[in-house]
Amino acid sequence: MNNPPLLPQSQPGSGIIYFIGHPFLYPLLRARLLPSLLLSILVFTTLFLWTYLPQVAFLAIFHGRHLAWINGAFLVLGEGAAVTALLFEAFFVDETLVDVFDATLINEGCRDLVATSRVLNLEASDPVKELGKPTTAAIYSPFSLRQIIEFIVFLPLNFIPVAGTPMFLIMTGYRAGPLQHWRYFKLLGFTKKERNTYVANRKLRYTWFGVVALILQLVPVLSMLFLLTTATGSALWVARLEEKRQSLSNPDDVESAPRYEDNPP
Repeated sequence: MNNPPLLPQSQPGSGIIYFIGHPFLYPLLRARLLPSLLLSILVFTTLFLWTYLPQVAFLAIFHGRHLAWINGAFLVLGEGAAVTALLFEAFFVDETLVDVFDATLINEGCRDLVATSRVLNLEASDPVKELGKPTTAAIYSPFSLRQIIEFIVFLPLNFIPVAGTPMFLIMTGYRAGPLQHWRYFKLLGFTKKERNTYVANRKLRYTWFGVVALILQLVPVLSMLFLLTTATGSALWVARLEEKRQSLSNPDDVESAPRYEDNPP
């Protein structure tokens, strides 16, 4: 692998470009597209029809008329994202996210890492078809009641003029970012202590990743697509981390290994 380094905050966006540019990933989207699209339309249409104007009226008391329309939209989008996240669980989207994540890793040269957790068909014509049954529990991101509660608790931050919405995004991104690599930590066999230490050493990078991923999730109707492309971006980050880890574990190859920078300049 000879890939340029990616900043954590750019990886969700890079995942969109990568997903579009690799058609072997499309079947994973098609399998969930119609029900998820209908679900998103139903949730956001209902919320905007019945809750948007009352919330704008309330926010106008604190923010003024013009800011109230903008922050009210963020508030409803946040509520919609929380509702759809809960309902997406009912569609077993997590299994699809695991497949997107693993297929991207295979395509990026991390087949050995994926093989620790599932059977692979090496004669398959593309990375998705190569995926066999998992040999261990395959969870992309565990359902976190704490994260959902915090999301709801932090929603009122949007009532604060100007600074409220950025604060909401950062606070929720702080919690959501590390969960995007839950699958990676399981593939590495990390204990809880090792996982916490690893995240603590990269907290700012995971927060930025979580913030950008959350912003994408606030886009009505397209949230399902961005859920999959964020998993792609997460896998691309893992591929770079593995590239660095492998170069460090093989010191004789350091001179020939591509240069990698995990820290943003």
